[in-house]
Amino acid sequence: MIRSLLPLTALLTGSAFLLFAGGVNGLILPIRGEAEGFTAASLGLLGTGWAIGYVAGCLRTPAMVARVGHIRAFGAMCAIAAIAVLLSLVLITPWVWIPVRALSGFCFAGAAMIVESWLNERSDAASRGRVFGIYTMVNLAASTAGQMVLTLGDANGYFFFVLAAMVYCLALLPTAISATTTPRPLTQVSLDLGSLWKNSPIAVFAVLMVGISNAAFGTLAAVYAARIGLSLSDIALFASIPILAGAASQLPVGIASDRFDRRRVLLAVTLLAVVADSLFLLTGVSQPWAVLLLSALFGATVFAMYPVIVAHANDHAAPGSFIQVSGGLLLIFGIGSIFGPTVAGFMMTTFGASTLFAVTGTAHLLLVLFTLVRLWVAPAVASEDKVTFQMKPLARASTPETVALAADQEELDADQPVTASRDNEG
Repeated sequence: MIRSLLPLTALLTGSAFLLFAGGVNGLILPIRGEAEGFTAASLGLLGTGWAIGYVAGCLRTPAMVARVGHIRAFGAMCAIAAIAVLLSLVLITPWVWIPVRALSGFCFAGAAMIVESWLNERSDAASRGRVFGIYTMVNLAASTAGQMVLTLGDANGYFFFVLAAMVYCLALLPTAISATTTPRPLTQVSLDLGSLWKNSPIAVFAVLMVGISNAAFGTLAAVYAARIGLSLSDIALFASIPILAGAASQLPVGIASDRFDRRRVLLAVTLLAVVADSLFLLTGVSQPWAVLLLSALFGATVFAMYPVIVAHANDHAAPGSFIQVSGGLLLIFGIGSIFGPTVAGFMMTTFGASTLFAVTGTAHLLLVLFTLVRLWVAPAVASEDKVTFQMKPLARASTPETVALAADQEELDADQPVTASRDNEG
């Protein structure tokens, strides 16, 4: 196994640098913005800008790579991302940070897609699952390390901005000097809402709600933590623990969804998320240990929903449409990510920090109600028609190439649009 991974070391290293820098950049901005007196509304728009850029990067990068090549495009993405971080340090104002954050999202998506396309090219049918698993673990560890490194210094200085820019530059070196052959063209996914809705209405609605709630929390968690008086180290933990808890909970949630109706599993997980939302919103908890404990419950629920939703959608999808369905849902998640931080930011500015969880709780309650309706009107999928549940990285760190990397060889070979669904749609 180690021998088969050696040719991928450069790609995995570049991806680790990319996610580490993204972790630093994503957390230093809300912390520094809060210290500079930015409103929660303006900080929420940072998340909106990033989501717009990220969706645009997923859609436009394949054409850019086809025009200039993988190595040049990857180098340009990393260089521009580094410039964007430094520009945020030079011009500390939300009206610069918001468009710059959109540029960062575009570059981050593009660079990730290029790395993943290389991994796809170097992974055969027998090793793709292991490569995807290792790639996911490397990215999770690197992103968490990037967030936790903020506990080692002063967020009010220049160090972390410069560090993120340096690591973005480091990310381009492994692929620039690697002898890896240029891979195939990047995966392109179009957004066909009609077909996706016909395939599985609950998947479309659920992934939109999860996009709203997860992006709101991911963007403004640090702002909430700072406003209730947590220290910098506790803020970093508050941002990291939910992600780790969500990664850990995917396995038991996935096992349950393979055995039972996935909609019922999604309903149970969402109800637990509503409990976490309510405790944050109504108790006014501020003791660090209690806040971190609640954040673990929150993360274990909200970050386990997306893989269940994708698996349910693929239970109903026509054979050979895995990439189209999963990629389309990813783009819908991105659309939800555009609205969530904006709404939550304005709510926090107007009504206080805890209303972050009013926004996430509303999204989760709407998902509960819609799931109950679908359980009433649509039958469950037969066990023999279910696809195998797959653990997934964070949706906001996934691209259409991540979807292709997670696919098996039969799904990769099938390249057809989503035009049909099974009769027992959910």
